Amino acid sequence: MPRGAVRHAYTLIELLLVIVILGISSAMVVPSISSTNVLRVQSAVRSIVADIAYAQSDALARQEGRAIIFDVATSSYAVVEVKGPTLFPSTDTVLRRSLRQVDAKGDSHIAAVDFEGTNMIVFDSLGGPVQGPGSTTPGNGGTVTITGSGSTFIIGVEAYTGRVTVTRAP
Repeated sequence: MPRGAVRHAYTLIELLLVIVILGISSAMVVPSISSTNVLRVQSAVRSIVADIAYAQSDALARQEGRAIIFDVATSSYAVVEVKGPTLFPSTDTVLRRSLRQVDAKGDSHIAAVDFEGTNMIVFDSLGGPVQGPGSTTPGNGGTVTITGSGSTFIIGVEAYTGRVTVTRAP
């Protein structure tokens, strides 16, 4: 090598330092990647909350009742027009949604539904929960439980007001 030439190379200490920094940063990134699964469940919860709000506002806007019928077996639900004391989901469905549309991996599912012992909630023409189709008696509200990716969320609909709340189960 000629006498004035500059040699460019990395020392062993520099290489080890870079490897240690990469190791530390990857250790911080990997746990955050695994927590993205809970985002799918949260997306399913947000979708249900939005559709409950839609059913309430649609009932208020059209001045006629709306019901949401949940199907635990298929993790789906439908918003149905209330035209009397009997519901006809086959002809009066306004909106139908499956949680598989929201969570393509199918990890999120409806674990339980309890609205006064039924799988549906009915809103009157003012958007408040009532005891059943065609009823004017205020309902007691109820809950929908969504699970997936090791997380459980409970969507609550309050009596009288229809206020929707979401809590994460321990």
